[in-house]
Amino acid sequence: MKPSMTLPAADPRIEALLDAARSASALAYAPYSRFHVGAAVLADDGRIFAAANVENASYGLTSCAERNALFAAVSAGVRNVTAVAIHTPTGAPVSPCGACRQVIREFGPDAVVVSCCDGDARRSWTIDELLPGAFGPHDL
Repeated sequence: MKPSMTLPAADPRIEALLDAARSASALAYAPYSRFHVGAAVLADDGRIFAAANVENASYGLTSCAERNALFAAVSAGVRNVTAVAIHTPTGAPVSPCGACRQVIREFGPDAVVVSCCDGDARRSWTIDELLPGAFGPHDL
C-alpha cells in the first residue's frame, strides 16, 4: 500500500504519538517472536495511551500493541481516537494486522494510522484504506 497522506513534518501531536509508540516497544513481552511492537493512540481529548505487544506460550492468546493501547484508552473512558501510531523493529514501516484494523475502526472510524520503524521511514493510512468496506456498528 502507498501512504495515503503526507503528515505535517512538525505536527507535535504525531511526533509525541510516535515517541510514545517507540518507548512502549521497549516494554514488549515477546520471548517467542522477539518482535517488539509499541503502539500509541491519540484520544479525541488529546490524551495519549501507549502499550506494547504481550505474547503468550499459547500463541493465540497473544495481544497486539495496537489493541492493548486502544483497550487502555477505552478503559479510561475514551470512545473516539483520532490517530494510532505503531513502531516496529524493522527496516520499513509495517501496517497493523487485520484484528487490530477492526478494533481501530470501532474506536477511530476517521483515524489516521502512522507507522514508523527503526529507520527514518514512515507510512500513513486512513482506516478506510486499511479496512475498506469495514463491518461496524452501523451494520448491526
